[in-house]
Amino acid sequence: MSPLAGKVAFVAGASRGIGAAIAVALAEAGASVAVAARSEQEGKLPGTIGSVAERITDAGGRALPVPCDVTDEQSVDSAIAATVAEFGGLDILVANAGVLWMGPIETTPAKRWQLCLDVNLTGVFTVTKAAIPHLRERGGGSMIAVTTSGVTMTDRGSNAYWVSKAAVERLYVGLAADLRQDNIAVNCLAPSRVVLTEGWTAGGGGREIPPEMVEPPETMGAAAVLLAQQDANGISGTVQRSESLVSARG
Repeated sequence: MSPLAGKVAFVAGASRGIGAAIAVALAEAGASVAVAARSEQEGKLPGTIGSVAERITDAGGRALPVPCDVTDEQSVDSAIAATVAEFGGLDILVANAGVLWMGPIETTPAKRWQLCLDVNLTGVFTVTKAAIPHLRERGGGSMIAVTTSGVTMTDRGSNAYWVSKAAVERLYVGLAADLRQDNIAVNCLAPSRVVLTEGWTAGGGGREIPPEMVEPPETMGAAAVLLAQQDANGISGTVQRSESLVSARG
């Protein structure tokens, strides 16, 4: 039996990269998936919510493309409502929407700093706040925030991206305690190595990554499936690394 059969997942930031890989993996595991992002049309980066949803449905899964701007509370509420109306509820949230800025602090424009906080931190807060009542109504579920191993790399300096993701980890680890009585698992998931997404290629500051440091996005998908199966009696209140989690549970 598919491990997520009968479950409904909402994946924010799912039009490309890690989010798309997670959406596909959850669908392959049996979940109905809301593919949520701003990308309704092709833009500077490839990938749309429609193309990812079509990939899922062509493979026999259930998916709904849902326009969603995580910096707009009304947009988030409408996207969650559309998901619940289409699939009958919500069991799994993946908060993945993000923007990348890895420049040194002294050359970071204030607007870039604020954008990282608005999307990467406040965006997680917004989708999480909207999803909690629906998971509670289902008697439990799983919430996953995608972060980065860069949070721990303090010897490599600081940037807006790592700072925003560090704040997300504190948000979710603390939230796990708040939602334990509601049987909701709350975890962060970060790649063990670098996932060369379209966003990384565009915003990685020209960094060249050795092949041995590259992780396929499908590993994040497999790890997300494992965390999506959890409730408060399982893994909760943790920051997981994708390859370590997959290896331990494999």
